[in-house]
Amino acid sequence: MTFDEFGLHPKLTAAVAEMGFTRPTGVQAAAIPPALEGRDVLACAMTGSGKTAAFLLPVLNQLLEKPRGRTRVLVISPTRELAAQIHEHFQALAKHTGLTGAAIFGGVGMKPQEDAFRRQVDVIVATPGRLLDHLQYDYAKLDGIEFLVLDEADRMLDMGYLPDVSRILSHLPVRRQTLFFSATMPPQIVELSGQMLTRPARVDIERQAKPATGVKQALYPVSAELKSALFLELLKRGDVGNVIVFCRTKHRSNRLAEFLDKQGVPNARIHGNRSQTARTDALAGFRSGRYRVLVATDIVARGIDVEALEHVVNFDVPNQPEDYIHRVGRTARAEATGDAYTLFSPDEEKLVRGIEKAIGQTISRVMVPGFDYRAKPEERFEVPIGERIAEIRRRKAEERQRAREKAERKAQREAEDAARATSRSGRPGGPRRSADGQGASSGSGRSTGGSSGAPSRTSSSRSSEGSRNSSNQRRPGNGPARPGSDRSDRGSRPSGSSGGNGGRDRR
Repeated sequence: MTFDEFGLHPKLTAAVAEMGFTRPTGVQAAAIPPALEGRDVLACAMTGSGKTAAFLLPVLNQLLEKPRGRTRVLVISPTRELAAQIHEHFQALAKHTGLTGAAIFGGVGMKPQEDAFRRQVDVIVATPGRLLDHLQYDYAKLDGIEFLVLDEADRMLDMGYLPDVSRILSHLPVRRQTLFFSATMPPQIVELSGQMLTRPARVDIERQAKPATGVKQALYPVSAELKSALFLELLKRGDVGNVIVFCRTKHRSNRLAEFLDKQGVPNARIHGNRSQTARTDALAGFRSGRYRVLVATDIVARGIDVEALEHVVNFDVPNQPEDYIHRVGRTARAEATGDAYTLFSPDEEKLVRGIEKAIGQTISRVMVPGFDYRAKPEERFEVPIGERIAEIRRRKAEERQRAREKAERKAQREAEDAARATSRSGRPGGPRRSADGQGASSGSGRSTGGSSGAPSRTSSSRSSEGSRNSSNQRRPGNGPARPGSDRSDRGSRPSGSSGGNGGRDRR
C-alpha cells in the first residue's frame, strides 16, 4: 500500500514524499481511512509506530476543504518536547498548503502564544497546563474546534493530567471529530475514551504491549557502583554509538552527565529541572551530532523522534514495564532497527523479571570481556538521599544565619545614624551649641557678613529685635503702628513666629 491510495490532497502527498515516507506504517494504514471519513478513532499502537502522521494527515486533508480564519484543530500532548515535535511534523506536512499552526507549552513566554490565539491559526498543539493558563483570558477561544487529537493519552494519565483534560473539554464544542491515540490502554484510559468517542474505529486495540519488532535487547549485569564505568567502557569500545541513556532520577542524570564531562564525552542532559531553552538546545545538539550522549529522565521516553538513533541504554531499570517499552521505543522507530541495552544491579533483578514477563520473552544477559567487574570506583556515583537532605538543611541554615547577621548589621547602622543625627541637632526642637559655645541654627555655624545663611540668634534676641523693627515700621497706607500693640500681640503668639514679620502677619 502507498500513500497515494489514501486519496490525500496532492499538496499533502508531495510533502509526504519530500519527508521520505514511501509506504504507510501499520497504524497509519489502519487509522487514516476511517479518520478521512470523519469517524472517531481509538488507536493503541506501540511508540515509534508513526502515530503523528496517522492523525495529522487525515485532519489536514479535511482542513483544506474548509474556510480559513478560525482555529479548527486542537492537538493535546503530555510534554513540551512532544508538542514541539508534533508542531514540527505539522509544518513539514503542511508546507505546501498555507495552513498555520502554533505550539503552546510552558517554559517560554506567553505573548507569542497569545498572538497565535488572536490570529486564529488553523492548528494548535498544546500541553494541558499551559493551555489552561491561556483559557483564563477572553482571547483564547476554542469554540470553533472541529478536530480534537489526544496523543499519548496513557502518559497524560501517568502525569496526572486527566483532570486538566476534562477541564479543557468543557471549552470545546460537543460536536467534533476526536482521534484518541495511546501506547497502552489501562482501564482509566478505556473509560476516558468511552466518554469522549462516539462509535470509534478501533485500531490494534487488543495488541499486547511490547517493544518495536526491530529492537535488539540485551541486559548487562553489573554492581550499582560500576554502572558508570561500564557505560563508559561500552562507549569506548564502540558498542554504543549515538545514544539516549535513561536515569531514574534527575539527580542521577546530573551525576552521570558530570561523570561523562570529566571523561571528555560530549553530552547533554534533559529533565524537568532544566529550562526550556536548555532542553531545546540539548535535543537539537543531539540530533545534529554535537552531543554523542543525551542523558535523560523519562521526560523524553514518550514520542521524541531522533532519526537513525542507534542505541538506547537504561542506566537504571524502570519501575514499570510500560516505561521500559517506551524507553526502548526511542530506537527502531517507524519500523527501523536499533539496540536497547539495560544495565542492572542485583537489587534490580525483580524489576527485570517483571519486564520479561510483560513482554513475553527472556532478554539475553551479556558480560563485557576485559571489563573489571571487581574494581573499586574512585568516587561514589550517587550521594545517598539522607546526606543530600542533610546538606540542603546545612545550606539553608547558613543562609538563615547570614540573613540574621545582615539584618543585625543593618539595624546597628541605622541606630548609629540616628545617634549621629541626634548629636548634631542637640535636644529635640532646640538649638544646638557650636564648638565655641555660641548658639547656632541646625546645620550651620556662626554667620559672617559674607555668609548666604541667616545670622544665628537666640529666641530672646530675635524677639527684642523684632519689637524694635516693628515699632519703627510704617504699614503702607495705615500710618504709624500704635505703640505697644505689636509687643502685646507678639507676646500672645507662639515663640516660633518671626518678630520682624509682625506687621505682615496681621495683613
